[in-house]
Amino acid sequence: MTTTDQQSLGSPFTATSTAEDVMAGLDLAGTTAVVTGGYSGLGLETTRRLAAAGARVIVPARRPAAARAALAEVDRCDIIPMDLSDPDSVRAAAARLGDFVERLDLLMAIAGVMATPERRVGPGWESQLAVNHFGHFTLACELYPLLAAAGGARVVVNSSAGHTLTDIRWHDPHFRTGYDKWLAYGQAKTANVLFAVRLDALGRNDGVRAFALHPGKIMTGLQREMSRQEQIDRGWVDDHGNVIGAGFKTPSQGAATGLWAATSPLLDGRGGLYLEDCDVTRVSAPAEPMDDAGVREYAIDPEAAARLWGLSAAATGAAPVVR
Repeated sequence: MTTTDQQSLGSPFTATSTAEDVMAGLDLAGTTAVVTGGYSGLGLETTRRLAAAGARVIVPARRPAAARAALAEVDRCDIIPMDLSDPDSVRAAAARLGDFVERLDLLMAIAGVMATPERRVGPGWESQLAVNHFGHFTLACELYPLLAAAGGARVVVNSSAGHTLTDIRWHDPHFRTGYDKWLAYGQAKTANVLFAVRLDALGRNDGVRAFALHPGKIMTGLQREMSRQEQIDRGWVDDHGNVIGAGFKTPSQGAATGLWAATSPLLDGRGGLYLEDCDVTRVSAPAEPMDDAGVREYAIDPEAAARLWGLSAAATGAAPVVR
């Protein structure tokens, strides 16, 4: 993948397209999908739409009881316990999944946290990097044999325009010299993009293709650790919590790009791309505002992607994808 690949494919969908629009008429019978975060926000919308199209959907959940309640009326949906911040929990979930699934067509990495207070997990990892990246990295590595067995699987990773906040902080990825919750979020979202770039490079000969995306600005549970006042100050909501920010999408619109990434024939034979508004987006310049769309060049750099892959494998002990 090169920066010249980051160009529109002429998708028939737009920023206002909904999950229903993208999935209209699709038959996913016989398809198996794993959706992290699949019981709230964009993940819940994604699970519902995939299941309605006939797919079997497996939802790993840190809170299985909450997942069962949210998904009670969704057919063809299984729930398994998993905590993305704990590699042992991720490995256990992957092993359990392998006991009753022979192949995996879709891995939708949607779960995440944003702008959290400083927390340390595992051996002292910064928690946003651990949850948003290390957890999904470990899960994809553990599930790779099932993805390869599908002969045409797609891995779809939710990143964010927040990746424009910072490249990987190679000198201090765990913020041991001082914590900034927004830089930590930005780094984790850059890691999501680089992860998709490298996974695609390693997996393409097995038919495993990977994509990262910005779903748009949507008010979901992702903002749960931000105060109401902080959201007001950013112009996102009013004093009563009503969304007033420009350009915000509905959850259905927010889920549309991920579902497009999972199903669009325009992406056949492609991968390692960053998507936005149901299309491939352009490379943005370093000084461009976050909301002007596009992906920073550092987030799709193949050498940086390989470097992060090595760092992540060493940190988590995840079984590497070998080519």
